[in-house]
Amino acid sequence: MTSITTLAQPLRHTGDWLPWLVLATGLVIATPSHALYKVIGPDGKVTYTDRAPGANEGRISPLGGRTVVAAAEVVMPVELRQAVSRYPVTLYTTSGACEPCDAARQFLRQRGVPYSEKQVLSAEDGEALQRLTGGLDAPTLAIGSQTLRGLAAEVWGSYLDSAGYPRDSRLPQGYQFPAPTPITERREAAPRAAPRPESAVAETPASPPPSPQSSIRF
Repeated sequence: MTSITTLAQPLRHTGDWLPWLVLATGLVIATPSHALYKVIGPDGKVTYTDRAPGANEGRISPLGGRTVVAAAEVVMPVELRQAVSRYPVTLYTTSGACEPCDAARQFLRQRGVPYSEKQVLSAEDGEALQRLTGGLDAPTLAIGSQTLRGLAAEVWGSYLDSAGYPRDSRLPQGYQFPAPTPITERREAAPRAAPRPESAVAETPASPPPSPQSSIRF
């Protein structure tokens, strides 16, 4: 078991082990030779790119490979869809080297469990993790309202069985697991107002001395 130090408390690692546009001239369409993906955006525009597009960029087709579609467009089998609706799965991890976290991702993907991944990237994330799960263990799995701290494949598998997740992957071909996101929402700091020149600063008049008579009324 390894540990890292956040600004709040130690987080424990536990486990058992730009794009090219399509050039249309008459009926001829030229495809860049180095392009790896064809993307059809929400507006119908076709784009070729050599980088892996995000899940929200539209319908994705690797050139010469299988079709990859955004997770929201994938039609899952009824059994899997019901399990996801009733008992959504969230995996809490930490960034950087974390072998148990890698093993947890592999376990869920091999079994074909759709999940969202939340990472501890700041002290605020660490505090949020402790509030949500009652600990600072990485990885931690949440199946519905059930929290399982630390990777234990047999235990995780048993709870997934009870939640109705198939033991063998039923994910459609081309399903993409969403990228990890921080536990807490990032907020940009408000810009600081520039100091006014000294000449523009008005002098504050001195307060008059207090009246010798009392202002308290009975």
